[in-house]
This record gives sequence, C-alpha cells and structure tokens, in this order.
Amino acid sequence: MIRAAIIGRGMAGGIFHQPLIKALPDSFSLKAVGGRTDADCLIADEDIDLIVIATPNDTHAELAEAALRAGKHVVIDKPFVLRAEDGEHLIDLARREGRMLTVFQNRRWDGDYLTVAELLAGGALGEVRLFEAHWDRFRPSVPVGWREVPGPGAGTLWNLGPHMVDQMLQLFGVPRWVDADIGVQRDGAVVDDYFALTFGFGTLRVTLAASNIVAAARPRFAVHGTGGSFVKYQLDPQEERLAASESPLAVGFGEEPADRHGTLMVGKTSKRATTKAGDYLEFYRGVASAIRDDAEPPVDPAEALTGIRVLAAARKSSDLGSRLRMNEAG
Repeated sequence: MIRAAIIGRGMAGGIFHQPLIKALPDSFSLKAVGGRTDADCLIADEDIDLIVIATPNDTHAELAEAALRAGKHVVIDKPFVLRAEDGEHLIDLARREGRMLTVFQNRRWDGDYLTVAELLAGGALGEVRLFEAHWDRFRPSVPVGWREVPGPGAGTLWNLGPHMVDQMLQLFGVPRWVDADIGVQRDGAVVDDYFALTFGFGTLRVTLAASNIVAAARPRFAVHGTGGSFVKYQLDPQEERLAASESPLAVGFGEEPADRHGTLMVGKTSKRATTKAGDYLEFYRGVASAIRDDAEPPVDPAEALTGIRVLAAARKSSDLGSRLRMNEAG
C-alpha cells in the first residue's frame, strides 16, 4: 500500500487527485489532504510515501525539492516548474535520492487526444500538414483566484499551455520554431487570458490557441493531411464528470456521447469517428507501478521539462514580436 498525501485543497487536489487516488484502494491509501501551511508537516511525516503537489504554480519547485530530500516519491501537478533550471535540479535530485518523480499531464489520457494519436499512427490522414488545437471558454468576467493576479505562473498560458504543448510534443516532437501571440482581451484582466502559438515542423504547422471570450467554440482538434481531415469539437468529459462527483470507476466514465464524436473526412467521404475512451486512472496506475516495480513513471519529467522550455520560448517570441527558432530561445 502506497501511503499518499496531497498538498493543495483547490480544484486540482479536490477534483482530480483525490478521486483518482481513492479509486485505486489496492494501490493507495490517502492519508491526508492539507493546504500550503500544512506542507512541512506532511512532508516530514514518516507514515507518508508519496507527496502530491497541487498548489499554486510558483510553489511547485520548492515543495518538490523538500519532499524529495525527505525521501518521498513526488507527483507534481502541471506545470512541472516555471524555470527550466529548477526542473533540471529536481530531475537530478530524484535520481540521486532514488525516488520517483512525475508530472500530472493527465490530458495524455483524454479520449479525443487518444483518438487523434491513433488516427495519426495509423496513417488515416496521410502526411499531416496542419494541426490546430483550441481550448476556448466563455468567461467574459474575470474570476477571483491566484491565476488572475500578476505573478510567476499566473495566466492562461501557464494554465492551459502545459497540456496543449505536451500533447503536441507527444505527437510531433520538438518544433523548429515558434511564433507566439500572448495577450489580454477581457476588460479588467491583468494577466494573459489569450494565446495563439504557431509552431513550425518543416512542412507541418501546429497552432495551439486559447481564449476566454469565445461563446461559439472553435474545434478542439482540427487535423488536416494529404489523405484527409479530422475535426472534433468539445473537451473530453472526464473533468466535468469528476467535478460532478462521479466516480472514475463508474461504468462508461471515460466514454463520450456519440453526438460529440469527431468527423473523419477522406476525399469526398465523411463519417463519424468514434472517440476512444479516456482514462485518467491510467496515470495513477503508472505511479503505482513506478513505485512498486521500479517501472518508468507515467510521465517522464524530462518530457515535461521540454514542455516548459517550449512555453518559455513562446513567451519570449511574444515579447519580441517575432518568430524564434527553438535553438535561439536560451
């Protein structure tokens, strides 16, 4: 039994990590959930094996280092860290301490993403030339919360960007260049609430975009290749079901209603493409295997670190107002 504690009482800790850990009682025992003020006690507790860090973004590196030095295995909610050098340090520290370190990039187990990955792997679209992913919301009023206050790790880029960049890296690898536009659109907003990131991979262009003033959402995925296109609207349903207190063990939990499936177009033929079932529990199954069996972690922190470097390059590109080659990003 892996004895776990969660640091973070907000959405990440309460909606995602708690129900997923509790759904695997043969692997985990959730011993405690605390806030930032409880962190030192939880990290020092000898009856805890695994620390899950679900606190504001600018605390991730500090808390992860303390937990690793205390001999704990560590799960960090995305983003991994805010500075690449902190990520390098944590990876090295976990290796020296012989502890598991991983990052909660749960969107690798979204059903729509898994469907796209399967279509690309099977060559259904031929050679992909244009890949677009959007994560739009209609929130014209600025909510209250730490993500809306100026400071390290605030804003939409650090909130949604780590997921979208991670999916891109899994599908296509590291881009050659980035051309980014990151800005503020809502009245009263003081941190970024919009981004449009374009990446170049030879003949392939990837655009990742998000906005908080889109009532008629753009496609979640639109993928176009020499053999056809795939277009899919709406997000994977697992988050909304977790938010509604539905158990991740419920029958059909990760399955999407048929009316939300995407459309596959090959030539003049169009048909529905059944969305694969998503499965966020696979992340914590991987955590258990990594701790018990010395398997590879479900998300290699080195891959998450690459994502941080890509996001930093996007921010620099936007600040400069110009295209930036990845090897020039610093």
